[in-house]
Amino acid sequence: MIKVAPSILSANFVDLKPDIEVAQSGGADLLHIDVMDGQFVPNLSFGPGMVEAIRPITSMPLDCHLMIENPERFVTQFCQAGADVVGVHVESTPHIYRALEMIKQHGVKAEVALNPGTPISMIHEVLPIVDQVLVMTVNPGFGGQKFISQMLPKIQQLNQLRQTGDNNFAIEVDGGISDQNVASVYKAGADIAVAGSYVFNNEDPVAQIKKLKTRTTE
Repeated sequence: MIKVAPSILSANFVDLKPDIEVAQSGGADLLHIDVMDGQFVPNLSFGPGMVEAIRPITSMPLDCHLMIENPERFVTQFCQAGADVVGVHVESTPHIYRALEMIKQHGVKAEVALNPGTPISMIHEVLPIVDQVLVMTVNPGFGGQKFISQMLPKIQQLNQLRQTGDNNFAIEVDGGISDQNVASVYKAGADIAVAGSYVFNNEDPVAQIKKLKTRTTE
């Protein structure tokens, strides 16, 4: 069964707590926090202060996806704020190995993220040190986009890579995930599905979470 990580990018910004509590009670496995700086992606969202505010109100692991330029500038702040996973984009820094090592030095899980147009070859050298790989299945920056089905072979390739050598990482997918495609990403090898608008832009978020999980057991 796939793990589900609802993204608060689609939650109620005025009052996040009820949405977070509903997600947790509904069986969500992680809480996904999309951090955007308006430079790496054309949008602004949350900073480490938001992570610090959320930490006391949920026991779910906080999965912080840093869509920011030179993320090593802020890695320590997010780790200290209470993140359990910090993801950084290989496209966002010339020092990806350093950024990932910094995360791990804080005892936090390190994740490397790939945009749709970025080949797996860009992260081969860091795979032995990462805990997760995030495959973007939309262009990062906004919620509610359509799933890019051409990313399925990339998920399959990553799944094959972790079955050889010293690689031992989870595969997370982010973007356009719904009950219509979650089975295909799970079959390809994904372990975690990020879902924002599919979960929170619905009258019954709990039912939506259950649908995602159920579709991977049918």
